[in-house]
Amino acid sequence: MTKPLTESEVSDLAKIWYRKLDVHAPLLDFIPLLSEENLEMTFPEATLQGLVAFEGWYERVIRIFFDEVHRLKEVNINLQGETAEVNLVVEWQASVWNPPSAKSERIILDADQSWVVKRSPKSGDAVITKYVVNALNYQEGSAKL
Repeated sequence: MTKPLTESEVSDLAKIWYRKLDVHAPLLDFIPLLSEENLEMTFPEATLQGLVAFEGWYERVIRIFFDEVHRLKEVNINLQGETAEVNLVVEWQASVWNPPSAKSERIILDADQSWVVKRSPKSGDAVITKYVVNALNYQEGSAKL
């Protein structure tokens, strides 16, 4: 049996995840943060199964959104041994340009998310195995997806 997850491991995972999204880190930087087995990610536009599907999604969205900022507003962690259920709210800001518009638009919203985090059997690190965007709550004046 491997050691139980800790709140700091799970919290650090969330911080690292969003920091990498902000800088459009190379795809390979995300692989150690994601489960190699049974990865499921649900976004408003798609449900993804596995690392290959994540790769396609990520390569598409980094070509759509820029000047991204993710700010964790809430992180609630329910530890259950080698698994953690995480509910979080992240403020997401991003610019998007829709040709032939003369200017880009700014999206500002709070994303209500649920994650399941497990300990990787390979690395022993905390990894995301399930990632669900439950709701997008737009701030006043925000552009819409």
